[in-house]
Amino acid sequence: MLRNVKPRVLVVDDELGVRKALQRGLRAEGMDVVTAADGPSGLRLAQTGSFDVLLLDIMLPGLSGYRILQHLRAGGVRTPVLLVSAKDGEIDQADGLDLGADGYVVKPFSFVVLVAQIRAVLRRATSDGARGPLRIGALVVDRATREVRWNDEPVALSPREFALLEVLVGRAGTVVTKDELLRAVWGDEQAATRNVVEVYVGYVRRKLDAVGAGSLLRTVRGHGYLASDAQLDEVMSPG
Repeated sequence: MLRNVKPRVLVVDDELGVRKALQRGLRAEGMDVVTAADGPSGLRLAQTGSFDVLLLDIMLPGLSGYRILQHLRAGGVRTPVLLVSAKDGEIDQADGLDLGADGYVVKPFSFVVLVAQIRAVLRRATSDGARGPLRIGALVVDRATREVRWNDEPVALSPREFALLEVLVGRAGTVVTKDELLRAVWGDEQAATRNVVEVYVGYVRRKLDAVGAGSLLRTVRGHGYLASDAQLDEVMSPG
């Protein structure tokens, strides 16, 4: 059971002001926020399955929010999606919900109401227990069966190793500190030491190396650890 992990939100919107405002506001509400400015980047990030909620603008360069939603649902990504649009017509809202959206927010919106909707979606997702697999390239971390596969070949991990990899891939493209791993995997900083984190990261890295996936897990000296690949590196934005 992972502990003290912040809800992770992906904001996909081509308006810089909207991205910055939502990133600032949602972080103040205790959420971990990643942003994308166009459809293809948003899709690539969302396909990792590593977000708890997607805030998805409909009108995006490169690929519309509707098409992103279609790709995600067709690919088995069950991450809750709140569509965001200046269009307030009933047909637009119905189309979004029919494609698998969990809600529809009309611009301009109240930030307080938006946060309430996000929290409601998070509660529903928690009660449903429907957490889909996490993906980085050919690596799949199946949270339902607690299995890991690389190119469809199983990777045997202990329960603690699985929990550690789940946290890292669950924050794909973002550096996770040793203290964050201690809180999430061991419960708090007193339950283990930073050296134990290093040891377990080493265990996981060796097992990934053995199947050819070692490059996905990196040490960011002085900061922590990062699970990513070249495609994610390309689209990750600091906001």
